[in-house]
Amino acid sequence: INAEYMGCTGGRDGTVRVWDVRTKKEVHTLAGHQHTVHSVAAQAAAPQVISGSQDNTIRLWDLVKGSTYKTLTNHKKGIRALLIHPTEYTFASASADNVKKWKCPEGVFMHNFGGHNSIVHSLAVNQDNVLVSGGDNGTIKLWDWSTGYNFQTIDTIAQPGSLDSESAVFAAAFDHSGTRLLTGEADKTVKIWREDAEATPESHPIRFKPDAVKRF
Repeated sequence: INAEYMGCTGGRDGTVRVWDVRTKKEVHTLAGHQHTVHSVAAQAAAPQVISGSQDNTIRLWDLVKGSTYKTLTNHKKGIRALLIHPTEYTFASASADNVKKWKCPEGVFMHNFGGHNSIVHSLAVNQDNVLVSGGDNGTIKLWDWSTGYNFQTIDTIAQPGSLDSESAVFAAAFDHSGTRLLTGEADKTVKIWREDAEATPESHPIRFKPDAVKRF
């Protein structure tokens, strides 16, 4: 399959469907998940397709055989988001328990991004290796991709007239410059965040302790 012309979708039936976007025809139906598939990510290298499901598992798929070649069971809650790093041979997964980082192609666990204390709906990373995760409780956490250190937490503010429950961050993406973050939120808004030009090491101190990174 030419990855350039491949599209993937996940459904409530627990399958991942692979499409040829030129012909709009289905190429594969990847079956194996036992619950809704919330997130699918694709790349040219192996694994070409990665899927995350409400059944608490991540599946790595072999498109030639049309089957799973590895199932990752480290998460204890349903997987809501997946992200493939644009330059490293790694990917991240998000759930209600934590965010995890994995090494391709075998899905070797590397470390957690722990402390969100919320269902994580969205992930984004920029060229400076800043990982962003958006939570169901309106928190946006910024992490160092390499170490898993959480160096900033932002509480988004729902627009006036919204319910307290309408603070979830359902989508996140960086612009091409990597300096602006866009979020799609439950209060029916799209917010644009920019870097703080006045930030200094004194105003935003780093208190990183390598031993605090959990590797299980």
